[in-house]
Amino acid sequence: MPSFTNVNNASIVTGVPPRVHGICGNYFFDVESGKEVMMNSSAFLRVETIFPAAQKSGRKVAVITAKDKLRDIFASGLIKIGGIAFSSEKAAEATSTTHGIGSLEKRIGPAPAIYSAEASIYVLRAGADLLEQGGADFLYLSTTDFIQHKHAPEAAGALDFYAALDEQIGRLLKAGAMVGLTADHGMNAKQKSDGSPNVIYLETQLNKSFGPGFRVILPITDPYVAHHGALGSFAQVHLPAENKTSPTQILEFIRQLPGVTEVLDRSAVARLMELPPDRIGDISVCAGRDVVLGRTAEGHDLTALKGGLRSHGGRYEEMVPFIFSAPLTPEYSRRAQCDPRNFDLFDYLCNGIQA
Repeated sequence: MPSFTNVNNASIVTGVPPRVHGICGNYFFDVESGKEVMMNSSAFLRVETIFPAAQKSGRKVAVITAKDKLRDIFASGLIKIGGIAFSSEKAAEATSTTHGIGSLEKRIGPAPAIYSAEASIYVLRAGADLLEQGGADFLYLSTTDFIQHKHAPEAAGALDFYAALDEQIGRLLKAGAMVGLTADHGMNAKQKSDGSPNVIYLETQLNKSFGPGFRVILPITDPYVAHHGALGSFAQVHLPAENKTSPTQILEFIRQLPGVTEVLDRSAVARLMELPPDRIGDISVCAGRDVVLGRTAEGHDLTALKGGLRSHGGRYEEMVPFIFSAPLTPEYSRRAQCDPRNFDLFDYLCNGIQA
């Protein structure tokens, strides 16, 4: 938690919770600079990823993402020691100097549009090609959730997408890979019966009830507005500098809002969700299965949300698959009964699969 892209991907590639690696969302309020910033840079990471260590140990590492925003976080320290890291979104810009590989469009095909199923399929196709050709033997393939944002699980668009992914996973298996599958978050429909987004505009509510100065940060915020319109089921609240209302009173006010399921102060959320206390708000808020949190109605462009809103961020998107292509050893089978987390993936894959 929160069930967002950057938080969970950073955990998967470092093997530690956000409290340790430092990435607490896609977006946060930097108190020191007084600015709201994207957490898309490896500069925000407080530990190394697994990839430089794997490369130094003799593996040929390739990290391939759909969204370019994740590449810098994953590729930290990798390219300069001979690894590969690129995104399908900007495959045309990849060079051997900057990404560890070039001429991708000649090799894999034209770079796909980021708002497409092909953005993810391209990732697996490129990974399978590298494995088959001997260019890599230790891969992290990170897809985008565009299809899940746009299609319910059993819709034709989703089923076609998974069939295409299955085909590429089959190539990986045929090439001899041991494959582990997990996700950074789940997904749910977040809309009213008329199809409109089911939103609590939290900043508006707080400023109206307690006066101006509240700052609501939505950690789902990223450049890909067509996915979710910056509306997710988790929010951070920064209290006004001159706040004259008891924080407890504010916390209780938020807790009573219909659709809110969990409200925690800074110390509680840092402990329960293992988040870095210096990078979160005074209050953290979770919404229900079909509810999202926003700032103000005028602060969100919802014109790109065609066909309804599906989003994530809260407790209802916390549970994800944990799947391997071969049986676990007896020791790791026992561990698997104790509710493993998605960032245990590499431990299980490297150490817990029966040969």
